[in-house]
Amino acid sequence: MPSIEVEKNISIFYEELGEGDRYVICSQVSHGKYSLERELAKRGFHVFLLTNRGFGRSTHITDDYGDHWYDIFAKDVIAFADKMGIEKFVYSGASHGAGTGWHVALAHPERLICFFAVVPGPHNIDEGKVSLRTLAMQGKETQPHCFRYPTKDPRIQERWEKEDKAQAALREEKDYAEIYESPETKAIDYGRPLRALETEANVQKALKTIKIPVLILGGMEDTISRPDLMLRSAKCLENCKLVIYSGFGHDLSVWEDAADDAVRFYENLLETGYYYSPIENDPV
Repeated sequence: MPSIEVEKNISIFYEELGEGDRYVICSQVSHGKYSLERELAKRGFHVFLLTNRGFGRSTHITDDYGDHWYDIFAKDVIAFADKMGIEKFVYSGASHGAGTGWHVALAHPERLICFFAVVPGPHNIDEGKVSLRTLAMQGKETQPHCFRYPTKDPRIQERWEKEDKAQAALREEKDYAEIYESPETKAIDYGRPLRALETEANVQKALKTIKIPVLILGGMEDTISRPDLMLRSAKCLENCKLVIYSGFGHDLSVWEDAADDAVRFYENLLETGYYYSPIENDPV
């Protein structure tokens, strides 16, 4: 898989799936075996999975961007699109990947068709600014069932087992520590999205300026992107559809169904200019 230089001495590693001009860009610390974006690639979308600078096979760095990590990630997304000749695209991402999406939507709305925001929050920064990744690395406890809320569905259990096996195989690769656990990478605390805004009130004010259509997908049992946070975001957004799945946590898992929602959202937008289905009134 290739990489592309987004600025001098900074290269972004990416995976390309699908083809055509229905572009989807997603930028994350890493990409799992299953995701909404991988499912969208099966539905006729041309998907690019970017690895954030500082992580994985992208350029490792020693810079500390303070409150502006997500601004840098968003800038890299736009630079990538420019390099690839992509004028407009869908941004899609989960959790911290959705965090980058909020920053793209605020700084470069003219480049977005819409935003698929999976378990996106954003966090209430009055409650804290440190990333949950950093808290976990510091050994501080997180809420139970943040990711995989218990399920009796054997299909989801099988999916989780396959994901775990893929991660275990990755960790066995001889260069795993150098690529994924370098001292530079471990030192990064990208914080929480929009934390430079300093207060929850300012975050809500910023969200209210976003006019592009946003599809929020989340889990009722998510203790990270809590339902109250997603509902707050949906209330702030002018053009938003919120779908919450009962019995799921931060790992939404049901990517086929999520892709159904995303494709319908996208196609309605192209057909009608709205994120919902055509409205046909009966003849008078």
